[in-house]
Amino acid sequence: METTTSINSLIIINNDRYEGYKKAADETKDADLKALFTKYSLQSKGFGESLRPFSDTEDQPKQNETTNSGKLYRVWMDVKAAMTANDRKAILSSCEFGEDVAKKTYDEVLEHADSVPSEVLDIIRKHRSELQKAHDEVKALRDAGK
Repeated sequence: METTTSINSLIIINNDRYEGYKKAADETKDADLKALFTKYSLQSKGFGESLRPFSDTEDQPKQNETTNSGKLYRVWMDVKAAMTANDRKAILSSCEFGEDVAKKTYDEVLEHADSVPSEVLDIIRKHRSELQKAHDEVKALRDAGK
């Protein structure tokens, strides 16, 4: 996978994640979830911005470009439906699935990272580690049923 293509896919998945958590934070009435979703929304914004300098300016995704037809769009629609039903466990399950999609995207880039400069790989690995922590936190809340 070409470096620019890899980086762009990570920028877009972070745009997806940002938008999804932002919507979830806006929709929830639970203060703890609002804080958590806001934190992860801002985290994604930061992840995307930290990758932009390494993407070819010509091919770089727009600031708010997402994969509306794909990966995370359906997840965030599930979150919205769960919010409407006020089903905390369903909301967290959808968010966990979204984290799985983001982790998978990072894993695919890392598997084919032959041409990615080590400086960028360090950033990608750090993001991936933070995504795992986010996934684990969301999963623990879901499993706690609180």
